[in-house]
Amino acid sequence: MKVAIMQPYFLPYIGYFQLIGAVDVFVVYDNIKYTKKGWFNRNRFLQNGGDAYFSIPLVNDSDSLDVVERVIAPSFDRLKLLNQMQGAYRRAPHFAQGFELLRECVEHEERNLFHFLHHSIRATARRLSLDTRIVVSSTLPIDHSLRAQDKVLAICGALGATTYINAIGGTALYSAAVFAERGIDLRFLKPRPLEYRQFGAPFVPWLSILDLLMFNPADKVKAMLGEFDLV
Repeated sequence: MKVAIMQPYFLPYIGYFQLIGAVDVFVVYDNIKYTKKGWFNRNRFLQNGGDAYFSIPLVNDSDSLDVVERVIAPSFDRLKLLNQMQGAYRRAPHFAQGFELLRECVEHEERNLFHFLHHSIRATARRLSLDTRIVVSSTLPIDHSLRAQDKVLAICGALGATTYINAIGGTALYSAAVFAERGIDLRFLKPRPLEYRQFGAPFVPWLSILDLLMFNPADKVKAMLGEFDLV
């Protein structure tokens, strides 16, 4: 049983979905602290040949709240975001494919941030033909006061994991020896560099999954999901 665990992000880069596709069960945290400088409600897209940010505005609230306790601001203008993306990508060869997913996610009438993000993750996974089981962390029977590696180990234990796969950025956070003591093989997913044509300008890497869908046919995007190494 291969397991991965991640925070919820809005239309993240391909590595997030490579991780989903690499496991049997993907756990998405809902009971984890929201951080302003994180990627929960923002991401990057291509604009005028460079990278730019798009975001989902939130109601001002305590910095101590979990992501499931944060709320999308009433000022969130869904049409404005759709128009912004349409302006940036309308000449892309597979615009209809990418915009259809964007519309499905953005027009989801949900103000709870986690539920909004959870919907977008599942919608994107469906579009990419990923059938991995996606589980919300708070539904698992563990001690949710645990933190960091201890919480990951508890989740793995609850799911009967034999392999835990983490994004490559977390190599310093976990001990292979500690996981091995629990009978779990610890691995890290490292996406291979990808490059594709973006309006003929110098390539801008690691943008939102939307960028890949705008410029590449569905079968090529699905093939790109396998372009990673486990280390």
